[in-house]
Amino acid sequence: MAGTAGTPGTPSVLRAMNDRAALDLLLEHGPLSRTRIGKLTGLSKPTASQLLARLEASGLVLATGTSEGRPGPNAQLYEVNPAAAYAAGLDVTPERVRAAVADITGRTVGSYEFPTPGRRPAQPVVQQVTAALDGAVKAAGLARDDVHRLVIGTPGAFDPNTGRLRYASHLPGWHSPTLLDDLAAALPMPVGYENDVNLVAVAEQRLGAARGHGDFVLLWNEGGLGAALVLGGRLHRGWTGGAGEVGFLPVPGTPLVRQVSKAGSGGYQELAGSQAIPKLARELGVQDIPSGPYAEVAAALVARAAEADDGPHRRLLEAYATHLATGLASLVSVLDPELVVLSGASLTSGGEPLRALVQAELEELAASRPRLVVGDVREHPVLRGALESALSATRDEVFDTSR
Repeated sequence: MAGTAGTPGTPSVLRAMNDRAALDLLLEHGPLSRTRIGKLTGLSKPTASQLLARLEASGLVLATGTSEGRPGPNAQLYEVNPAAAYAAGLDVTPERVRAAVADITGRTVGSYEFPTPGRRPAQPVVQQVTAALDGAVKAAGLARDDVHRLVIGTPGAFDPNTGRLRYASHLPGWHSPTLLDDLAAALPMPVGYENDVNLVAVAEQRLGAARGHGDFVLLWNEGGLGAALVLGGRLHRGWTGGAGEVGFLPVPGTPLVRQVSKAGSGGYQELAGSQAIPKLARELGVQDIPSGPYAEVAAALVARAAEADDGPHRRLLEAYATHLATGLASLVSVLDPELVVLSGASLTSGGEPLRALVQAELEELAASRPRLVVGDVREHPVLRGALESALSATRDEVFDTSR
């Protein structure tokens, strides 16, 4: 008996699978000819031609130019239609909100940013979100309704059991019990919420140093110290969304911090967080410590230390590496990851010298020995992760040609 529509193995499902494979290849490789798509997918020329005609008719693929510089007649090239759908991301911190819109190929087409200083937000959170989104949408020459999906990255995490933001007491205005409902009512598209460091891990897994890795830890050190855990290819968020809040981790070398949720900090944050680096530098005799926000000061100190062969700056880099490895040893002992990615300005500014020192220290302190790498996604990594997360869900929906 022939299978019903939608049953695995039926023509409609096989067509949809072939369509998605071709679309993914076009996203990965850029414009391709019918012959090249056929070779990469294993489809015959007639089937590849039918596939491309079907995708072109549905608005998912465009014919764009011809191949040149090869023997024989020029071949028609095809690419994913950038205007097939758009997705947006927001990166929210206590200091500012940054938004961007990308077309379905992943190219950023509009961005917008505004500051949000002060303990009390100048405008309600819903207005902040809509203003940032509308600014990016306007910069892209689009309308709000053109955006298929939005992902918002914040410090902390929204507890899936209560819907309230946890682990981010320093983010004013974001703790209303009705906030998610209020945002859903104000926005016309599906909205996802994710921890900011988790989104950096998404960006590194899709575009950067963790590509091809299904088990890794990303350690982030910039405004705060945190981690993202990717196990079996998926983010591990924990029961309340708090997996990876390692700043609260008790570690040797610091007093035991109690009531960490009220303190907003913990042992590992006090030992190796960005705010600890200027103090450590002074203790080791480093002169000419710059002024400014502590995250920027920390990154500048680490960058300078990474260039030193001896003296106080070298001692600073070595001490900082030991502090980092102290907390990492607990993480890798429990998780045994394949890879550790160092990200955030207070880590990436140290480059290879800092990475090598942390690797050597970690091999002394932990039984498992994952490879350490420095993150590749440096420009707005939280926002890039938010866009990648929104684009992934958008592509799954828009590219589903079986419907």
